[in-house]
Amino acid sequence: MPQRRVLVTRPVHEARRWLDGLRAQGFDAQALPLITIAPLQDTTRLDAVRADALDFKAWMFVSAAAVRHFLNGDARLVASDGPRCWATGPGTVAALRDAGVPRHRIDAPDDASPRFDSEALWPLVAQQVSAGTRVLLVRGAGEDDLPAGRDWLAGQIEAAGGQAHAVAAYRRTAPSWDEALTELARSASSDGTIWLFSSSQAVANLRQLLPDVDWKAACAICTHPRIGDAASAAGFGRVQVANAPLKALAASIESFA
Repeated sequence: MPQRRVLVTRPVHEARRWLDGLRAQGFDAQALPLITIAPLQDTTRLDAVRADALDFKAWMFVSAAAVRHFLNGDARLVASDGPRCWATGPGTVAALRDAGVPRHRIDAPDDASPRFDSEALWPLVAQQVSAGTRVLLVRGAGEDDLPAGRDWLAGQIEAAGGQAHAVAAYRRTAPSWDEALTELARSASSDGTIWLFSSSQAVANLRQLLPDVDWKAACAICTHPRIGDAASAAGFGRVQVANAPLKALAASIESFA
């Protein structure tokens, strides 16, 4: 029996690992990016923070894109004696290593962790934070170039006496689809295709792109409960929450069969 189609909605660069992994397991995985990664329109604040980046005790990167746009090939930032680099998942760790950051500077959940998020990261790094510890949160931004994202980790840092500073290193915007991608998305609303969501913004962008589509016959697998809530609110009829490791995603895909 042929495998059901699976749509990976991550940004183009970040989707590759999931596409390759799912295809290797026999799934008909296709890319349908719902977030576009772009440079900031105004880099004044980013440039200023980057200039003083070594004054922080740690940098927390929310994604591989945050790594690429913040480090930006600057050898000064990847030196072996630089600040700790916090990451929530293997894709971000891989981006740090590709950028030249030595492994001993990186703190992240183990590859076998049941979840990859701030809640999984915090127990690993909490002991690094004390009164006055400065931590830089490197995030994406919306169209306004202002840092966007959850404030949970910043709250933990500040409750421990530290200081959390956020900076946007790139923009996350809705994609521009051609006719073929638009038709793919429309057909995938009712033909048994499984949508993979790793961002609530991806769900919001889908609703913006196709406001007239009824999603009650559509299936979604989401990597966090809050993303599952967003998919349910969008009208997806069947929603499952699965951990981000490819093995867990594959098991959830199988369960929809």
